[in-house]
Amino acid sequence: MGFFMPTKVLYGKDIVLKNRELFQSLGETFLIITGRSSRKNGSFDDILDVLEGKHVYIYDETPENPPLEVVKEISERFEDVDVVIGLGGGSPMDTAKAVAVLIENKHLKPEDLYDKSKYQSAKPIICIPTTAGTGSEVTQYSVLTVNGRKRGFSHECVFPKISFVDYKYTFTLSESLTLSTALDALSHAVEGFLSTRATPFSDMIAIESVKIIKEYLPKLMSDLANEFYRERMMFASTLAGMVIAQTGTTVAHALGYSLTTDKGVKHGLATAVFLPYELRIAKKYGCEKANVIIDMFDGSLYEFYRLLNVRLDTLITDDDIHSWASIVINASHLSVTPGKYDLETIVEAYKEVREHFC
Repeated sequence: MGFFMPTKVLYGKDIVLKNRELFQSLGETFLIITGRSSRKNGSFDDILDVLEGKHVYIYDETPENPPLEVVKEISERFEDVDVVIGLGGGSPMDTAKAVAVLIENKHLKPEDLYDKSKYQSAKPIICIPTTAGTGSEVTQYSVLTVNGRKRGFSHECVFPKISFVDYKYTFTLSESLTLSTALDALSHAVEGFLSTRATPFSDMIAIESVKIIKEYLPKLMSDLANEFYRERMMFASTLAGMVIAQTGTTVAHALGYSLTTDKGVKHGLATAVFLPYELRIAKKYGCEKANVIIDMFDGSLYEFYRLLNVRLDTLITDDDIHSWASIVINASHLSVTPGKYDLETIVEAYKEVREHFC
């Protein structure tokens, strides 16, 4: 077994402002890739503060679930930069990773990102998460939208060089975003624990992340302004990111992608609703780890979700289900998921989610 995560993680309140000299030493020209929310949560101002005197380009229109076309547009517009900064949730950070590759390797087409044999390096990447869920600040993954479908690529060169993790940037998150991003972290921890690629190293981190989320997410949802609860969720999210950097994700992610692309359900929510089904199948096929997670939630993850009022405010038709199942059956996630998944099993997963959450 092994554990490889070359990202330097700096964690704590005001961690960006406390590392002005480090930022100043990283280069002369910076590209900040972000969204509009960074101007509301204080992170954008902090970055501009520590980059005072540097040449700073800004792209602040990153959409949710960024398409490949946006990555192409940014990399062609900003060609001469020393460092790419991903500031925000998963979308800006994943976009920054892709852009860093394309700026470094100007001969590449955006679709070449999915052929890791065509490149070996990227511009240095700095990630600063402003949600507690994605974990992208500590992974080698970038998930983009290609031809209307979420599709991830991975390469060791897109591990961020440094990540600055400050929970204060999550204070302005809405109730729905707080929940959906936290459920994304839960999904990473549980899926990574169940994955056939898991190791004792990753398992230790996964269990700690699940414990924190189980204890503090309900408390946070009842007290969104609580600084301690916010910190705990950010910590759990970063731990869960470290887990999937080792293991990848499993079938719950594959099942959830279509809910996001076709129905607009936020990624974390779309994924987490499939965890109870995944756990049941894993248990059916003798995966003892499934029992560990089920026991942690007092026998039912569904009860935990009811406590959090988890719902899918969308309509799922039988046609939707059969269309999505035909996509999931070919997903690489199945090969690392405990249990057997055929078309019938996948259809059953969607129907069970429809029954419980719609």
